[in-house]
Amino acid sequence: MTRALACLLALALVSPLAGCKNDDLDADRPKTARAFPRPDRPVSGPGGNAFAPEAQRDSVNEAKQVMDMARIEPGMTVADIGAGEGYYTVRLAERVGEKGRVVAQDIDTEALRLLGLRIERERLDNVSILRGNPDDPRLPMGSFDRVFLVHMYHEVTEPYAFLWRLRSAMRKGGKVIVVETDRPTDRHGIPPTLLFCEFKAVGYRLGAFVLKPEINGYYARFDPVLKRPEPTQIRPCRANAQMAAATP
Repeated sequence: MTRALACLLALALVSPLAGCKNDDLDADRPKTARAFPRPDRPVSGPGGNAFAPEAQRDSVNEAKQVMDMARIEPGMTVADIGAGEGYYTVRLAERVGEKGRVVAQDIDTEALRLLGLRIERERLDNVSILRGNPDDPRLPMGSFDRVFLVHMYHEVTEPYAFLWRLRSAMRKGGKVIVVETDRPTDRHGIPPTLLFCEFKAVGYRLGAFVLKPEINGYYARFDPVLKRPEPTQIRPCRANAQMAAATP
């Protein structure tokens, strides 16, 4: 056997094994997310579908404050992602009116079942329900003036794939509204600098940021106006570096 032939046989044996190792590294991820980088941070587990009792949230006018800042108007089409028990869904439905539309999305089948019962009970004819995937909100293309991510982004296990696919659902001039808490991502929050970095990595520009202690967090608005990179071009944000940058 020649040396060249021996080398070719060795490569033929090694290459499949190398491919298996790469597959093993991504075995815990959806196949549809594997072209995207992993987030370089822990991800919170599901924290329940209710962030706080609705009466408590209404006592500080949470939904009204957020909808005012987001400039929600009658006739708009809005998505409430991670809708849970529907705190924002029902209030957005009232705000956009009969000529508007709200899509309530979640990945939790039981949450959507309960939300469906609520929508039926309250006769919200302008609300639709949609089940999403961890790496894809599965929203119809070019449909939304606003997309709400309220106290849920820290639970998104594939943020780069999720945000990349979300862009296709936005209308021209559409905006993504985030309400979060400034704390580590494994404690049901996300530091603002890390949030900004992850959105920018996928082509969103920060349009507004407001600290809102009365609603236990902060408000951020993002505009999908920067160039959307190819999945393999996305560079994951380093959580430790972002937190260090935020430290005085």
